[in-house]
Amino acid sequence: MDISKVLIRQLSAREWRRFVAFRSLPADSIDPAFRQQILADYDVHFYEYGELAASSAQEVVSADTVTFAVGEPTAGSSRPQQRWPEGSDGKQRQLVESVVESASQEDVQDTILPTLSEEEAIFIERLVSDLKFPNLLPPNPVIKILIAFCKNDPVFEALVNASHRLSLEPTFVKSAESAIDAFQNPSSGGHHIIIVDARYPRTIEAEALGRSIRNSKGSQHTTMVAVVKKSVFEKDDTAVISLLDVGYNRCIIESPHVSICSSELRQIQHSLVRPQNVISTQQALYTALHRSREAVIITDDTLRAQYANRASERVLNMKLDEIVGRSLSDLVTADISNILSHTSRYKDYDGYLTTRRKSQESSQIHVRAVPVSCIGRNPTHLVLILESSSSALVSTNAIGEALQTLPQGKEVPRGSLHSIRRGSFDVRSIASDGLRRTSLAKLSSLPLEAPITKVLSLLAQVQENCSLDEAKLLDRVMEFLKREGLYSPQMKEIRTEDPVATDLIGALLTQGPTNILSSRRSSNDSIIRGGGRPSTGSIVFNKTKESSQLSDLLQTALDWDFEIFKLEDLTEKRPLVCLGLELFRRFDVYNTFNCDEMTFKLWLIEMEKHYHSENTYHNSTHAADVMQATAVYLQQLSNRELKIMDRMDEATALIAAATHDIDHPGRSSAFLCNSDNTLALLYNDICVLESHHAATTFRLTLGDDKINIFKHLDRDMYKLARSIIVDMILATEMTRHFEHLAKFVSVFGTDVESKDPLPPDNDDNQILVRRMLIKCADVSNPTRPLKFCVEWARRIAEEYFMQTDEEKRKNLPIVMPMFDRTTCSISKSQIGFIEYIIHDMMDAWNSFIEMPEIIRYMEFNYSQWKLFEEQGINTLSDIKRKQMSLTEDTASSISLEEKF
Repeated sequence: MDISKVLIRQLSAREWRRFVAFRSLPADSIDPAFRQQILADYDVHFYEYGELAASSAQEVVSADTVTFAVGEPTAGSSRPQQRWPEGSDGKQRQLVESVVESASQEDVQDTILPTLSEEEAIFIERLVSDLKFPNLLPPNPVIKILIAFCKNDPVFEALVNASHRLSLEPTFVKSAESAIDAFQNPSSGGHHIIIVDARYPRTIEAEALGRSIRNSKGSQHTTMVAVVKKSVFEKDDTAVISLLDVGYNRCIIESPHVSICSSELRQIQHSLVRPQNVISTQQALYTALHRSREAVIITDDTLRAQYANRASERVLNMKLDEIVGRSLSDLVTADISNILSHTSRYKDYDGYLTTRRKSQESSQIHVRAVPVSCIGRNPTHLVLILESSSSALVSTNAIGEALQTLPQGKEVPRGSLHSIRRGSFDVRSIASDGLRRTSLAKLSSLPLEAPITKVLSLLAQVQENCSLDEAKLLDRVMEFLKREGLYSPQMKEIRTEDPVATDLIGALLTQGPTNILSSRRSSNDSIIRGGGRPSTGSIVFNKTKESSQLSDLLQTALDWDFEIFKLEDLTEKRPLVCLGLELFRRFDVYNTFNCDEMTFKLWLIEMEKHYHSENTYHNSTHAADVMQATAVYLQQLSNRELKIMDRMDEATALIAAATHDIDHPGRSSAFLCNSDNTLALLYNDICVLESHHAATTFRLTLGDDKINIFKHLDRDMYKLARSIIVDMILATEMTRHFEHLAKFVSVFGTDVESKDPLPPDNDDNQILVRRMLIKCADVSNPTRPLKFCVEWARRIAEEYFMQTDEEKRKNLPIVMPMFDRTTCSISKSQIGFIEYIIHDMMDAWNSFIEMPEIIRYMEFNYSQWKLFEEQGINTLSDIKRKQMSLTEDTASSISLEEKF
């Protein structure tokens, strides 16, 4: 606001008493309209400055005058004394009546401030600054309270009566699920206070409910209170700390007395709810800042960035997570001491700084810094407003320089986009025949242009200035580039004396209803229809030794040697729910999706229910294993600070891993095609199983609101999450294995020792990383410790054998004839799989993620399979006998230490 007059004077004792009496009334006890009328009568701006109080002006003041009072009242006043700085002797205690006729801040500094001492001048500057930047008035709604008690005992009755006594709006529920539904209700939810009965954990699990509420959208400003037994406070504080850690704000002792409950609720209302209302109001300011076209950065008093809006990304050419948390000295190359010297005295700073962008270009930015005091008298934060005056010019010059470096046609003027495109199709190219020129001319007339088209255009330009032999070579290159299956795999030399490897790899690279397997081996695609436990809806664990073992096991959820089969035993072959909840918690998936933990738990239960437990391989244990490998890879990427995957990427990757084989029928895609299965007919024999897995994931999730983990995402975020999940699930289809691998290697390379910087984290590269991540997680079995590798090999071999048995019974084409239980060598099949599929892929992945243990385990397991083959350990019975010799503390890790 513009200040044309500032009038500082003293209130009389009577005026001050009336004003204090009015101000001491609770805000919710006065009608807002009446309150504004009283303030208007006093002609004040009602701010709680602590050392500044607004008052009325007795004089007639013009409409553009701002009036307030600072200082001591006369004798007899109850107002706290506010003393001026020492050394102001000779001046009245009412301070100074200062009238500034001009509206500019410069005139205030030139006219008034020179007449005051330094401390008085600082005080006046703060006064004016507070008027310029007033607080945002908080809302004052009727307080809604949610009471979750399992039974109507005297404590519950006392809380109900206390709520009515304080004119609160109560809601009563008797279960954790009902509490979550009531809080998330769009019309009646969003309670200010939630009181949970934590005395009976078997009926209402207070900690789980607290986590679920805190992970719900809009709960960050809700006050949560746990009612506990008196004995909880008499013992150690472990129980109280655990409740506070999951999101409760306070724990109170049970009491059947209404007066005690009323006192507790009143204290909660004044000390917790009202401050939260004030804090929640600031979200409107953050929204305005985030959508502002001006770049705004808020720092602490040491110039370390605490907040940055979206416009700051454009000015600094950095992402928000690269700005927040860093010192301004890391973002600019100029000396920032001048900013601190100005703002420490409550003076605004206005100047220029030089910043270095990621492209190493220097850019000068205009900076305005405004000091803000949140606590005490000294500045605690600085608001920096940035604007780049030369960014457009720098970008234009850079584009012009880049255009000059592109190859041009012989008789085409340089320097324009139009000339470059025409030069790409010069008809006088000495190495081009008429057919190619005609094709390129038609290509240039299309309204769309693909990246490969640009490559062809540039190669055509290079041909203009090269020799005849070089032009012919370029012609051959361009013919290869025009082929549709640029990255599609083609069979190379495989030893004919190794029929198992030939059979396996050939089947992996073939698609459709033939007598060669077309499904993916990335999930070791096969089937068994044997005995197994039927699916159950949920898992309930008693407080026994098993639950303690489960808790201890989940502490190692991000270890590469995680005991997945021990988890399978402890959870009665339903490991996905327990492991999934733990990994979702560690990667903050609940907050990323703005969804509570209970919804995710119900979702995991439903997903696991649709995995077929009768399958020896494609069951929920395999899904949990792939999810755990995905989590380890994500953690490794985070440790390397590659910043190529954000929180949404991590969350969707875990979800895709959990459901990548859901409702697997126990047969490969080739089997389904050969048998005219309804799924093969539905998906036209193309990517049958993976399409079914992706479709089933979303059909189940969106079909029931209780398990819809996407329900709180806006439309754009949901579309993004869906596209990532579907793409990752489809990437596990093995017929495109070499295509994905070739693209990944072409971008990121395979040299582990290379220190070159990684390619930019654009969308295409992120897609390649996500696909490679889930593919490596899906076939991580040979890179695990030996005992796990052997068990997975046994399980997949059993499924392959069962499929072959059924194909023989039904006279169907046999997809893999060599996988006959009477003749197949399991050891030899694993050797071929590691040689032709795993080795190159894991080498490329390790060079990117820097996780050498996967290579060490892979090489060790490969040598062991070679040894097993030499020892004649080939059949299922041989493998089972070998497994018995592998003790719980397998020697594989010891051998690894000795070997490497």
